[in-house]
This record gives sequence, C-alpha cells and structure tokens, in this order.
Amino acid sequence: MMAKERRRYSREFKSEIVKLVLEGRRTVPEVCTQHGLHGSSVYSWVRQAKIDSGAGGADAVTTADKEELAKLRRDNKELRRENDFLRDAASYFARAKK
Repeated sequence: MMAKERRRYSREFKSEIVKLVLEGRRTVPEVCTQHGLHGSSVYSWVRQAKIDSGAGGADAVTTADKEELAKLRRDNKELRRENDFLRDAASYFARAKK
C-alpha cells in the first residue's frame, strides 16, 4: 500500500486560514469543509499563531525559535561531518608517515 503524499501549504495560506478563525468570521469546521483541510492541522496553526503573538505559556516555542533550532541542527550536523572528515584525514596521514 502506498503512503499518501503529504500536502504542504504556504505561510500566506496558513495565515489567511488562521485570520478567518481568529477574527471569528469562520469556525474551524467551516474552514476545514470549505478548503478541504484536516481539523487538527487548522487547530495547530491557530495554536501556533497564538504562541507567536505572545499568548503562549512560558515554555511555548515560537515559529522563529523552531526555525532557528532547525538551522542550528543543520549547522551542527555539517560541522560534525567536517570534523569526522578531518579526524579521518589526520589519522590517514599519521599512519602514512610511519
């Protein structure tokens, strides 16, 4: 059985959907029906928008924090790869000198 391809939505689209819900013009179920979305996605977008606007708790992670964390993880992974390469190269040349 083949896995379903995950749909991706632009920030602008998510922002418009969240705005509809937060301004009270539409309920989450109405938005989901109208745009063919899953309720859990819309609820999580709304929750994240509230956190980003400062309405989250003390331990809430903003979107900017999540993006920075992802970038730092990518950088860390690259630095580890470079470090491993340099360690292997140093080991190789140390053995070659003998």
